[in-house]
Amino acid sequence: MTHPGIKVSGHFGEWLQGRLGPRGPVVLVTMACHKTGVVMSRHASGPDAGPRETTLCAQYPADVMDRFVSVLGLRVSGHIRAVPCVAAGLGTGVSTASLIGLARLARWQGPPEELARACVLAEGASDPLMFSEPDRVLWGSRDGTIHAHLPALPRHEVIGGFWGGACPTDALDSDFPDISDLVAQWQGAHNLAKFAALAAESARRCIARRGPAQDPAAAMADTLGAVGWNMAHTGAARGFIFAPGTIPPQAADILRKAGYRDILQFEGGGK
Repeated sequence: MTHPGIKVSGHFGEWLQGRLGPRGPVVLVTMACHKTGVVMSRHASGPDAGPRETTLCAQYPADVMDRFVSVLGLRVSGHIRAVPCVAAGLGTGVSTASLIGLARLARWQGPPEELARACVLAEGASDPLMFSEPDRVLWGSRDGTIHAHLPALPRHEVIGGFWGGACPTDALDSDFPDISDLVAQWQGAHNLAKFAALAAESARRCIARRGPAQDPAAAMADTLGAVGWNMAHTGAARGFIFAPGTIPPQAADILRKAGYRDILQFEGGGK
């Protein structure tokens, strides 16, 4: 017997990510994306069920799952399967989405703040995917707390893909630039051009500090005529931001020819 699949949406990199002050916490504004994430299912145990899957998404350590289940007091039976929409480690929230899906399979119904705490205790970091509007919070990814509530984003469209290899988040890594000035500007932004420009600046600062030195995303944004671009600050996702209905029809072909893979397009904002 198989439990019907549960889809948990992921993200596509971040609008912003860095430290809140030179020695402050690592914070981010996620770029919500319904085309990423995971589909979770549970298969009842039995002679035909096969070996018990003790990892999620083929990379999930069993000890992380055990800590997560223990913190929330969950009982999970059967064989858990997680099918990621995008491979893990590319900056789309596979690990957090998998833990959220695990909780939902176990019919956990507590507040999102408690779920966030469990995610951080289990693996040391988390994306804010347990919240209904994850892109409207300034998220402390290492402490699992909301540092500020943010304005709604204008309607927008993003087309992007993946450039470079996997780079799973290291919870002990805090080597990010100070973005406190960008956060302050974000709080007062009112149009897509401003939000997109701040995203591009956050990405530029990250690349200047962490690499890769030859990242072509800024030049590609100019080629496509995007109002801005974003990146997975630890990952391979690169997105190009447009006003609704303005993505050039040849954009996907241009990205593929430039070496981007697994091109996807999605909408956001306007809530």
